[in-house]
Amino acid sequence: MGELVTAVALATACAVIFGTADFLGGLATRRSRVLAVVVLSQVGGLLLIGVLIPLLPGSVSPAALLWGMASGVAGAGALVLFYRGLATGMMSVVAPTTATTAMAVPVIFGLLIGERPSALALTGVVLGLLAVLLVSRDPNGTATGSRVGPILGALASGAGFGAFFILLRLAPEDSGVWPLLGARFASIALVVVLAVARRATLRPTPGSVPVTLWAGVLDMAANVLYLLAAQRGMLSLVAVLVSLYPASTLLLARYVLGERLSALQIAGVGFALGAVALIAAS
Repeated sequence: MGELVTAVALATACAVIFGTADFLGGLATRRSRVLAVVVLSQVGGLLLIGVLIPLLPGSVSPAALLWGMASGVAGAGALVLFYRGLATGMMSVVAPTTATTAMAVPVIFGLLIGERPSALALTGVVLGLLAVLLVSRDPNGTATGSRVGPILGALASGAGFGAFFILLRLAPEDSGVWPLLGARFASIALVVVLAVARRATLRPTPGSVPVTLWAGVLDMAANVLYLLAAQRGMLSLVAVLVSLYPASTLLLARYVLGERLSALQIAGVGFALGAVALIAAS
């Protein structure tokens, strides 16, 4: 029971920080180039993990680094698609759509490998999915599925994030946060290769550097919390809680950018809180 409560607390904090990082990443991509934002944000995260590794317990091994690198490739591809979507569409639409897919992929994987959450926890999973679907509706109440182009990108991004969650969870449990070091090196390398192949510059636009670095630092902090939560709880539950991050992105978009929220979106935020409570009580 103690391990579950700890996992729930870590995953919930992860969701709040992920949502904030994604909001800042979206702001950065409105001011600068997508690949430049991704690389610089990843460098910011690399600096943070370099500080945290000596402070957190864990054993480095080839398996830890390789699983981390695989997750980094999936995560980097997802991040490029996600930031592009945030830059060209409404944050309050793109982020929840991505999260719906990012939630579904690891939940299905967890059930396939034999995880069996309690009935109360499964109710929380269903409530969490409903929460994401509600906040995925635009302020006029129109389903996001009508926006074919952005939604396809968001679905691909969500699948990548879901793979990121799964691959990190497959790293040895005693590896601590070492997989995140491998993930960050692999993601930076992948984006640099993409930039070279496209002959795109990685130079950020003046004025975008601080917000980009903060997005990367917060993203890495959320990754650390996710990995610690996944090492203590079932993937099918932890992934649901982490995937509720659009609630914080949504609220920031409302109060900072003035994006309108519908009654259904506000209800979705309430359902998200209910999902956390049910899973924590299971």
